Amino acid sequence: MSPSNSLTGSAESNPPLSSRKLVIAASERVLITGATGFIGSRVVQALFRFGFRDLVCLARSTSDRSRLDAVERPADARLKVVTGNLLSPKDCAAAAAGAAAIIHLAAGGSDKSYPDAFMNCVITTRNLLEAGLQAGCLRRFVNISSFAVYSNREKQGRLLDESSPMESRPELRDAYCFAKIKQDELVADYGRRGGFSHVIVRPGSVYGPGKGGIPSRIGIDTFGLFLHLGGGNRIPFTYVDNCAEAIVLAGLSAGVEGEVFNVVDDDLPSSSKFLRLYKRRVKDFSSVYMPHWASYIFCWAWERYSDWSEGQLPPVFNRRRWHALWKSSRYSNEKLKTRVGWSPTVATPEGLDRYFESCRKRDALA
Repeated sequence: MSPSNSLTGSAESNPPLSSRKLVIAASERVLITGATGFIGSRVVQALFRFGFRDLVCLARSTSDRSRLDAVERPADARLKVVTGNLLSPKDCAAAAAGAAAIIHLAAGGSDKSYPDAFMNCVITTRNLLEAGLQAGCLRRFVNISSFAVYSNREKQGRLLDESSPMESRPELRDAYCFAKIKQDELVADYGRRGGFSHVIVRPGSVYGPGKGGIPSRIGIDTFGLFLHLGGGNRIPFTYVDNCAEAIVLAGLSAGVEGEVFNVVDDDLPSSSKFLRLYKRRVKDFSSVYMPHWASYIFCWAWERYSDWSEGQLPPVFNRRRWHALWKSSRYSNEKLKTRVGWSPTVATPEGLDRYFESCRKRDALA
C-alpha cells in the first residue's frame, strides 16, 4: 500500500473532521510553512483528506517541490504556493493574507551554529506571527516543535510526556535545542497577548519512506564505525502519516488552546530491535554496542576536554545530550488520544516494513 493510499485510509479510520469541533471551518484558508518537506507534504495531504480546500504553502525559491507536487489534490481544492523567505516580513505578509490558521513546520538553519539556528527558527517565527496578527483573521497558530526541548536530567520515573520539564540550559546542549525552546516560548508569549490561540505539537522521531538513515537516538556513525548507544531504550517513533494526522487534529481542534501535544506511535520498538531489523532488512554492517554507563562517561569526558580546550573541541557530546537521547525512557500518546481522538492508523510493524523497503530501494539506486 502506498503512503498516499494509507493516508486515505487514515482519514476514514479516524473520526471525520465533520464530527469534531474545530477552531476554523474546513472552507477557510490554512497556511503551511515547510510544506515541501518530509512532514509538511504529508500535512498538506492530510488537510485535503480531512476536507480542507483552501491551502497556501510558503516555499523558498530553491526548495525541491517534488513532494508537494506529488500530493493528490481534490478537484475542488485550491493549493497556492507562495515563493518567499520567512526572514522577509513582506513575504510572510503575502503568505499569511487571509489565513485563518497557520501550521508552522519550517525549521531551517544549522544545528551547530547558534546564530544561524536562532535566526532561522526564532526570527522567522516572529515574522510569521507578526504577519498573522497584521492580517487580522488568524485564529490558530500551530507550532511544530520537537522532543529536543525536553530534559531527562531530573526526571522521576522514566515517563516522558507533556508535563516533563524542558531543558533549563539549552545553550549548553546544542543549537537546535536552544532555538526550538526559544521558538516555543515566543509562540506562547504571542498567544497570551495576541488575538489568536496557539497549539504546540512535538513529534518524536518521525520516520517513513523518503527519509533515510538511522536516528541518532539509536547510535552515531563516527570514528569509522557505528556506535550503538540506544541499547534496550524504546525509540519515540511516529510514522510520518500518523504524525501528519496528529498535527492536523491537535492543531485545529477547538478546546485545546495553549496546549502541548507529544506525538508517538503505539508499540514502540527498542533501539536494539530496530538496529537488528535494519541490518536484516536493509543492509548489514558492523556496529559496536556501548553500554549506557560507558556512553555517559564518554560524553562526560568529551565535555570536560571541551571545557579544558576552551571550546577548540566543540562539546557535541555532552551529558545533557546524553540524558535527552540515550537515557532510558517511556513515552505516552495518551493526551493525543483522549483530547483530540487521534490514533495511529499505520501500525508500527507496517510502518517499519514500508520504511525498510524504501531504504533498500534508495541503496539500490545509490
